[in-house]
Amino acid sequence: MRYRRPALPLRPWRVLNRPALAAVALALGAHAAAAQSAAPASADADLIKRGEYLATAGDCVACHTAPDGKPFAGNYVLNTPIGKIRTPNLTPDPETGLGRWSADDFYRAFHEGITKDGSYLYPAFPFAWYTKVTRADSDAIFAYLKSLPAVHEPRKPSEIPFPFNIRTALITWRTAFFTAGEFQPDPQASPEVNRGGYLVEGLGHCGMCHNANKIVGNSGLAGKLGGGVIDGWYAPNITPDDHTGIGAWSDEQVVTYLKTGAAPGKQPGVAAGPMRQTIEESLSKLTDADLKAMVAYLRTQKAKESYKVKDIQAFNQADAPGAATYLSYCSSCHKPDGRGVEGAIPALAGNTSVQAQGPETVIRVILGGLAAQNGYAPMPAIGVGMTDQEVADVTDYVRNAWGNAAPVISERGIVATSRKATETMLAGSAPCAEIAQPEVAKAIAESGAAQSLAGLEPENFIPVIDALLPKIRAAAPEAKGDDIVNGLTTAFCKAARQDPRYDKAGWHAVIGSFSSVTYSQLKNPELRAAKP
Repeated sequence: MRYRRPALPLRPWRVLNRPALAAVALALGAHAAAAQSAAPASADADLIKRGEYLATAGDCVACHTAPDGKPFAGNYVLNTPIGKIRTPNLTPDPETGLGRWSADDFYRAFHEGITKDGSYLYPAFPFAWYTKVTRADSDAIFAYLKSLPAVHEPRKPSEIPFPFNIRTALITWRTAFFTAGEFQPDPQASPEVNRGGYLVEGLGHCGMCHNANKIVGNSGLAGKLGGGVIDGWYAPNITPDDHTGIGAWSDEQVVTYLKTGAAPGKQPGVAAGPMRQTIEESLSKLTDADLKAMVAYLRTQKAKESYKVKDIQAFNQADAPGAATYLSYCSSCHKPDGRGVEGAIPALAGNTSVQAQGPETVIRVILGGLAAQNGYAPMPAIGVGMTDQEVADVTDYVRNAWGNAAPVISERGIVATSRKATETMLAGSAPCAEIAQPEVAKAIAESGAAQSLAGLEPENFIPVIDALLPKIRAAAPEAKGDDIVNGLTTAFCKAARQDPRYDKAGWHAVIGSFSSVTYSQLKNPELRAAKP
């Protein structure tokens, strides 16, 4: 007699009929398939997120977004020595963007400067730096760009005269000045320094602006990071030189400057022009660890002296050229000793940005003004009311007074050229801006600013601004003071720009005064004038 094991109690699933078993099998299969697909989806999301950070580090949006255009849709105009180049569409549109590109196509453009159809890219695209980006990071950036909404934006023709419009001629430039190759870490350097080098020399393409010689790309002839002119602005020396570079700045000051656009302390500086845009769109969004790594790498570079201090013409005297202009136009804010007002008006004395080798940035700020930023007051476009000679003289003065030392202007016509190129709302040479922060725009609109600011006499600036500010503050309690000042200035521009009553005083003076009063009333409520 064979031994029989006692019958086990039936498990619930064993009593199901065949159709029920089939349904369960299907459900289990679907669950397994979903579980299997969840991991790739999560991996894709992580890749896209990393690609977004890397694209931000490269500030791709700056050159691939036209004024009033869609982000990354291209047609931004780059003014180069060989003509005007319009940038391509980076969205995944199949007809006008990257929709038909593969990751291999994208890496080839990044790494070799060769586009999908095999033609050479102009070095206005910084492939001489991007060649150092790893394949993994290139793929992540491509994944992010492919995740963007597709925008149908045909690329407009560039304006490049013969023979520069013949792309095959670029082989000569490439042979002389370009070597492909990913970033190679220095085995003698720390991981932090190598990370900083990867960012500075690769995605950050800092030398694109800060190298002395732009035409030779990222080659050994570029005058690496020693400072140079870009788009009519001067990108300063960022080597560890004590006088013209970042040598006298602490690491904390440099990191703060890269993150906020302002460096407090004994070496003051406020970002302007393209650097301010780079900070707003890119550097301010990087991690503190990456910013510190970039500074650590810059500290390892050879210090370059942009000019010899002993060769500078002395302006440190009462009757120096430009002194009278400074006292008339500038001293009320920046003070006769150039020390400014801590936390409100940046000092000019000891300001390394002011003492850069080239005067272009100082000239452009005088002519175009500056919006409020990082707690500092807006600067009116005072140069609009000056002659070219007065602008040149006061530029030389502030760059050489109070112990400052910088080369005097030697290029004839530099102010006139800069004046033509300067287009800002504060100078009245550009349309009224748009308010960038939706919550500020909404608060200003709901405050009735458009009606209150229309037909406003300058003597009524204070009471009207005082009436508007509490409403705006209440509606947007988290808004930065800088954004409120700039937003209200934009609202005033739209409400009053065409008002003929301001013609006599000059629009630049009127809007500059309004912006300054708004800052003062917001910053110092205890000093507000009593309402009538």
